[in-house]
Amino acid sequence: MATDFKHLVRVANVDLDGSKPLLHALKKIRGVSFSFANAICNTLEFDKNQQTGSLTKEQVKKLEDEIKNPSFPTWLLNRRKDTETAKDKHLIEAGLKLQGEFDIKRLQRIKSYRGLRHAQGLPVRGQRTKGHFRKGKTVGVQRKGIKMATKSPKEKETKAEKK
Repeated sequence: MATDFKHLVRVANVDLDGSKPLLHALKKIRGVSFSFANAICNTLEFDKNQQTGSLTKEQVKKLEDEIKNPSFPTWLLNRRKDTETAKDKHLIEAGLKLQGEFDIKRLQRIKSYRGLRHAQGLPVRGQRTKGHFRKGKTVGVQRKGIKMATKSPKEKETKAEKK
């Protein structure tokens, strides 16, 4: 049994820590939440507290197939009623990130309110903007002493000579 133990297990193009329990290791895959990982363990009848490194190649293959093509109720999936295909699917890793970027670009292209807020770098979901989201372009009022400190010594000398 000790010879079969793997310290790294590759599932869905992600290296999982072999010493962690299966339930916690699956959460390292982008797009797999606690409830999704729990559902996978229940459907495949794997022990959730089993170390990931003790899985056989067949079990890893089953695990990967279930993650890519889940047989769960639609409320567990992260992409329901896709805008292009109108089907329910579950995205992981790079596909999830790309789809999010495409959704934002689509909102910007059709010039929706949310798309315009994304383009301007403002809050999208109705947050207030008076005190927050003021990083970068609008920091606030700078004092005269701070402005003087940032100027070069030559500029300070020329002002002193004018007086």
